[in-house]
Amino acid sequence: MVFGRGTLGAMNNQRDPAGRRQVLSWALYDWANSAFATTVMAGFFPVFFKEFWSAGNTVSVSTFQLGAANSAASLVIVLIAPVLGSIADRGGAKKRMLLSFAALGVLTTGGLYLVGHGRWELAAALYGLGVIGFMGANVFYDALIVDVAGERSFDQVSALGYALGYLGGGLLFALNVLMTLWPGYFGLADAASAVRLSFVSVAVWWALFSLPLILFVREPRRGRVVGWAAVGAGFRQLAATFHEVRRLRVVFVFLVAYWLYIDGLDTIVRMSVDYGMALGFPQNSLIVALLITQFVGFPAAIAFGLLGERLGAKTGILIGIGVYMAVTVFAYFMEAVWEFYALAIVVGLVQGGVQSLSRSYYARLIPADKSAEFFGFYNMLGKFAAVLGPILMGLVSLTTGSPRLAILAVVVLFAAGAILLTRVDETEGRRMARELERI
Repeated sequence: MVFGRGTLGAMNNQRDPAGRRQVLSWALYDWANSAFATTVMAGFFPVFFKEFWSAGNTVSVSTFQLGAANSAASLVIVLIAPVLGSIADRGGAKKRMLLSFAALGVLTTGGLYLVGHGRWELAAALYGLGVIGFMGANVFYDALIVDVAGERSFDQVSALGYALGYLGGGLLFALNVLMTLWPGYFGLADAASAVRLSFVSVAVWWALFSLPLILFVREPRRGRVVGWAAVGAGFRQLAATFHEVRRLRVVFVFLVAYWLYIDGLDTIVRMSVDYGMALGFPQNSLIVALLITQFVGFPAAIAFGLLGERLGAKTGILIGIGVYMAVTVFAYFMEAVWEFYALAIVVGLVQGGVQSLSRSYYARLIPADKSAEFFGFYNMLGKFAAVLGPILMGLVSLTTGSPRLAILAVVVLFAAGAILLTRVDETEGRRMARELERI
């Protein structure tokens, strides 16, 4: 378990109590912003968007609108990621930039409470800005780990952040679900009032638990690159890294495979509730299923990591992709709510494992002395995920009028990613990476 000796040891190995406080303060930001990922992105926004803000439109049109909002927000992050990475690499502005993006996310999420019935354009715009705030802040949150932990404790400290994210996001989501199921017990008029108040609770939660990072995480002052100089440096860094990635053919093939299958994974996460509603399933059942996935995913990610150790990371990833393909095909034929619950459990079993094993497998293929810039490129592709999938679902749904064909289209992403992944030669990749290290 990530709360075992390894994590506590990583915290205790900090030089002083202030160091341990920094680690915990940094990790609490994951606790803070995961509420947006669970309650808003995966949970209530798709439901409320279809039933309240996009009421009167067909399910195909509302699916297209939601898919377009997700894809547009992800695309914005992709376009500005080189600049953000440049600023983060050079230091001096990470906390300030994190605070700026987090504030954008907090304000726009809280603003959803004020959006009236049928105002889907405003709701989609605020949601898109919230996603930009969420993903943009994560660029700087990830970069701050080098300022709060030593290199030997990166894994344990990072795991602490993920663990707190699962727990924090899951706990607030559970409270929000109870509010919608029994609004009267919370002094609310109906479930719609509970959902709107949930958006406010996410904004407050996000802001409140961001304070420890803002107050207690120290950011060393380094040389700063700002303004147009940062823009130029960011794109030059991207071009240089892309050139080296192309030289490492194995790395390039893996990154393309990763982009395809992780896009499929993120699409399932963001669009599954919308799909269930398109099939006519009760929204309360869909939200409870999502909550099940959240809590199953915490221990399952650890167990899946052990599977990867026994069979190899690549094999573990392929197993996870195979499960996702089976889930997607099964979803095409799904008729009953209990089947949605079953799929939620299965997705929870592999979701975190695929993400974790992808990161560790990639680490084996890149030059050790250039890991920061290569992982910067990897993370940029992660931000680019969920651009193609949601808009693909939306277009298929809009063109055919069938939500079932829309979800089936995601299989193409998983299949293409798996085929490319089978072509990745880890032994050759390691050899090429070691040669580049000597240059």
